[in-house]
Amino acid sequence: MPQARSLRTRSTMNENDENGPSARVTRAKAAALSTDASAAGAKKGLQTKRATSTTTNGSQRPRAALGDVSNVNKTDGAEIKGGKKPVAAKVGLTSKATVQTGGVQKLSRNNSSRTASRSALQPRDSNKKPGPNAHKRPSLKDTAISEEPPRKKTELERKKPEAERKKPELERKARIIEKIVEEEEVKEVEISVKDALNEAVQDLDTEDLDDPLMAAEYVVEIFEYLRDLEIITLPNPDYIDHQPDLEWKMRGILVDWLIEVHTRFRLLPETLFLAVNIIDRFLSAEVVALDRLQLVGVTAMFIASKYEEVLSPHVANFSHVADETFSDKEILDAERHVLATLEYNMSFPNPMNFLRRISKADNYDIQTRTLGKYLMEISLLDHRFMCYPQSHISAAAMYLARLILERGPWDATLAHYAGYTEEEIDPVFQLMVDYLHRPVSHEAFFKKYASKKFLKASILTRQWAKKYHHLYVDVSDHVTYKVEQ
Repeated sequence: MPQARSLRTRSTMNENDENGPSARVTRAKAAALSTDASAAGAKKGLQTKRATSTTTNGSQRPRAALGDVSNVNKTDGAEIKGGKKPVAAKVGLTSKATVQTGGVQKLSRNNSSRTASRSALQPRDSNKKPGPNAHKRPSLKDTAISEEPPRKKTELERKKPEAERKKPELERKARIIEKIVEEEEVKEVEISVKDALNEAVQDLDTEDLDDPLMAAEYVVEIFEYLRDLEIITLPNPDYIDHQPDLEWKMRGILVDWLIEVHTRFRLLPETLFLAVNIIDRFLSAEVVALDRLQLVGVTAMFIASKYEEVLSPHVANFSHVADETFSDKEILDAERHVLATLEYNMSFPNPMNFLRRISKADNYDIQTRTLGKYLMEISLLDHRFMCYPQSHISAAAMYLARLILERGPWDATLAHYAGYTEEEIDPVFQLMVDYLHRPVSHEAFFKKYASKKFLKASILTRQWAKKYHHLYVDVSDHVTYKVEQ
């Protein structure tokens, strides 16, 4: 009879299922196998799990093998979660566990629920309240609390020498902080002084906002640009060292002659200052022979008149002034060579612009400005002024002109618009007084400003220098300069 029952079960299975097992284990067969408690039971246990794993692929719910409810729950959960077969290794492990206990054991619902409840409640035991006898056992917290005081004592004992070592560092940091505080206090005092000076400065540019020719909106930025530019266009103050045929005295004679030519052509003052700057910058870059020095001067005046004048003189006029020493072609060739050497850079910040800026703070006094023009042209003839920017020279000229005419002190408004204080002006101021005290060495320059047109500025300034030069100039400086000449 058992054989007929096994055939019936084979007919109910799907013959097209390639994964299906060759034979199905029945309850009668499992009961017969229970007599073996050794290795045969383990093998048949594996066949049981394989059969249960293969039947899960069918449409009907699989039946529990040997009444193992836990295996059914695991396979059901695996089907619900992933829709896949449970891993065969896991099933084999459970079957081996059952074999080791002494054969196939029938698990009841009570046993499985107890093991599940124990496994589920095991991690929660730590959250349960301790029983009445729990306080008798020493806990880790109690041991930690009992160990903390000696640990802290040892740490304090270790920290004591470190604190003693850090004392000099702390003192050094305290000194640095004190120095910083002192510097900040000094800066605050300087800022307060500057603020007080700024309050004393009169704003003269707002008066010219209605005049578009004064460019009052951009005047501050314009003069800041000119101050940066004048440093770039400074010539080499020692270029005579690489000029074997030239001396400073020859340069003074050339400039004095150019002042005469400038007066004859009635050119603008800016043309003369630009011409001398072109000469000095060219001689700083090129070596010139003595017989070509006059050609450099004529060419420089010709270029400057083209740059500054509305209607510049013809090249033939400059050739005529030079007593036909140089032809028109030579002057034009020299013009191209000079411009190429200077890279066509004619952006020279003229000192007349700075003088007019300072004269605005002086209420445009005509006498002061005329004397200032004369004193500024001294810097063209004397090579000692070559190392100073044009703004510095114009500030010193205006300061000396106001001193000669007794126009009052150099106040905050004048210092603001000039850009230099009395202490900064002093070295250039002493050079001007020294030049005025010495005898006349440039006659064309002296005669130009001895006329009524220029308020006899050359005569007036020299008379003042004879009386008061000893108050401002050291006699030793005058002697050393005379030896150099």
